[in-house]
Amino acid sequence: MKSSSRIAIGVVAAVAGYVATFVLLSLVDFGNRADPITSGLLGLFVYSPIGAIAGAVLANWLMGRAGRDAGDGSLARNSLKSLGVVVLLCVAGIGIYIAYAYATATPWLNRNGANPLLVFEVRFPAGIAVPTSAQGITIELQTDLNTMPAEVTPAAFYRDGDQPVIAGEVELAFRTSHRQLVVDIQGQPSRIYPIDLSARAPHTPEFGTWRRLGDGSEIRYRAKWPGQT
Repeated sequence: MKSSSRIAIGVVAAVAGYVATFVLLSLVDFGNRADPITSGLLGLFVYSPIGAIAGAVLANWLMGRAGRDAGDGSLARNSLKSLGVVVLLCVAGIGIYIAYAYATATPWLNRNGANPLLVFEVRFPAGIAVPTSAQGITIELQTDLNTMPAEVTPAAFYRDGDQPVIAGEVELAFRTSHRQLVVDIQGQPSRIYPIDLSARAPHTPEFGTWRRLGDGSEIRYRAKWPGQT
């Protein structure tokens, strides 16, 4: 029998030995009943691998006895090759799982803390009637992942010459570069402002430049991260 065939059969035997050992331990209720987690980990990472080694060695020994072909490699060498293939398959499987888990995980912007904020100001052309309170103003952040209502900050409203300016902030929950701010003022058409931040929205201490919409209104904004000003 060719060495490659022996190795392949050894791989199958190693997997069978691992599974059989774990199933046997489960059936006989092996381990400490008061600490089933530790017993399970011992079964998975200590005793079952011993079963895999035994399976690979036994399979290669039986094939060696049947073939009696020394040119096919020694028992130890073929057993080690079979176990090496099993290890590589396990590593590849773990790598695929990690890649899948990362690709499908919720893309939180700040996974281990509070959400950063988009702090914004909207400046309107002279002559546009703008409420001096939050009443009549609805603002929300829209992304390809969620929609988040903004909090209007009337105390930060001001006039830039004869142009009224409103202000507010909204949470940036997810890592995405597709963001827009929708501003609705009662009695006026909706205004949609593209938010040109990178997906990770790094903290910036100062507002960016004013960005003009087609109707003459403008927006400026910055990302504010927790613990920073």
